[in-house]
Amino acid sequence: MVPARRTGEAPSGPQGPAPTPRTKQRPPPPPFYLPLNIALYLCIITNVISALYAPIQDCDEVFNFWEPTHYLNHGYGLQTWEYSPVYSIRSWLYVSTHALVGKIGSFALSSKSAEFYAIRCFLALVCAACETRLYSAICRTLSPRIGLLFLMVVAFTPGMFHASTAFLPSSFTMYMSMLGLTAFLDWRDGQKTAQGIMWFGLGAIVGWPFAGALMLPLLLEEVVIGLLSSNVRGMFLSVLDGAMRCLVILALEIAVDYAFLRKLVIVPWNIVAYNVFGGEGRGPDIFGVEPWTFYIRNLLLNFNIWFAFAMAAAPLLALQALFRPKATSVQTLLRTVTLITPFYMWFAIFTAQPHKEERFMFPAYPFLALNASIAFHMILSFVGSSNPNVSAGSMLPKIKLAVIMSIILMALNSGLLRIVGIMSAYNAPLKVFEPLAQPGVAQPGDTVCFGKEWYRFPSSFFLPSDLRAKFVRSEFRGLLPGEFPEAADFSALFEGTSRIPTGMNDRNEEDLGKYTDLSQCSFLVDSEFPSRKATELEPDYIHEDTQWEQLACHSFLDASQTGLLGRLIWTPDLPITPEPLRRKWGEYCLLRRRGDVTITAA
Repeated sequence: MVPARRTGEAPSGPQGPAPTPRTKQRPPPPPFYLPLNIALYLCIITNVISALYAPIQDCDEVFNFWEPTHYLNHGYGLQTWEYSPVYSIRSWLYVSTHALVGKIGSFALSSKSAEFYAIRCFLALVCAACETRLYSAICRTLSPRIGLLFLMVVAFTPGMFHASTAFLPSSFTMYMSMLGLTAFLDWRDGQKTAQGIMWFGLGAIVGWPFAGALMLPLLLEEVVIGLLSSNVRGMFLSVLDGAMRCLVILALEIAVDYAFLRKLVIVPWNIVAYNVFGGEGRGPDIFGVEPWTFYIRNLLLNFNIWFAFAMAAAPLLALQALFRPKATSVQTLLRTVTLITPFYMWFAIFTAQPHKEERFMFPAYPFLALNASIAFHMILSFVGSSNPNVSAGSMLPKIKLAVIMSIILMALNSGLLRIVGIMSAYNAPLKVFEPLAQPGVAQPGDTVCFGKEWYRFPSSFFLPSDLRAKFVRSEFRGLLPGEFPEAADFSALFEGTSRIPTGMNDRNEEDLGKYTDLSQCSFLVDSEFPSRKATELEPDYIHEDTQWEQLACHSFLDASQTGLLGRLIWTPDLPITPEPLRRKWGEYCLLRRRGDVTITAA
């Protein structure tokens, strides 16, 4: 059960006589099992590993955020329909802040790909700072043990590995959710209602408007406390203060979007209107629907046993209230209910939506980690009880320790094995473009084309400045990105972003104008898997030796031929590995049209 203490003091020590020259009280126990600086270093290390090695999982991240950022910094890039002034459902404030980070980093970097990793490492540091702040608040106000468990979840699970450095509004909202939850938890200098509203509001306005729902249980608790303490005026002023801060943030976003679009738009409202009131043939469902079990399977993959603990928090709380009433006060019961409710609410809302994506869960990841930590804390409190009336209290200490450590080690090992498996299986798109940086390989005006591998393009940051990405026809029949008008100087950027592009629609209908003829391609990115048959529109370019030569090829997991365990976690590619556990591989290649300039020595 979560302690009711909400002040900043460390847990009080044992009772004893007042201190005298001969009798001194024992100092209170430290509020942290792991010091803050060590916790920060741990989060930085794990997040930077993600920044350097995590594959991009979602093509929306590339086309909706990396490409507009590339456009702002380099004057050209791919454009999706969401950035057309006709629809305006993406915030230029969010993109431009990341572009500024990249531009600052470019002064000390020698390549565009280094600029890409600089932005990612910046996101890693921001996420680490937010994780550490929330860890500190949990330790100080709830329990050092809950804090340590929370830190293990956020540092060693595949879900946080993906979300921590993803250039997505849902990741930004996750950062702000951690800061908002910190504000609602920490009462060291009084309630921080306005600050909590501001952080959640910043995530909802600049990031993803639906994430404001996570704040509701926490805000309701603050309002109830204000009413019960007869501090209605103070509570009203705090809520008003938080609302005014959010209005200032919204005004800033409207101003920035006006500069880029030359029209007044409220992007958060446009996002809600499209996703909720899209109408026939529109809305997110046209991009695919999933069964109600999607998030259960996804969160089990990304959080393994911690997801089970997160879902068990409420039942465990009910059992503790029923069978250990002396350890459960009304205040701590209500406090725990408030803290565990946001994750359940978020999970229920998005499970009910037909269109589901992994990134939609990112804002609730900190709450999942908190729920899991609270649930495991309750189990440890029960198992560690010395009450002879409790059967678990008679267990041998060594057996209890062995069981607890086995659970923790199993969770950590399975998470780390999945992280290693993902990095080794799917990072080929981040490495295959390296030959283009060699002297003499590419010429100004060359094009790099993408057919069936269009959705794995890691962004124009991986192409030299004089190369452009193009698309060739494949079996895909949806709407591909177009291109921003090229801008020669800073003022031309705003002209390009405010121009209404042709061939855009919000119904995912194919536009043939987005394709380039294959004969115009100097380079081609393609993949080959033994399990995939070639078609007329997707031939086996890799083995067309008369037309194309291989510049770089890297292994890419053939998921359809790999067994379940090999898909879920890393398994060694050794002769002694049993056949059902072995991972099967295809190739991901960068091809060059034969007859072009050959590679020269550097």
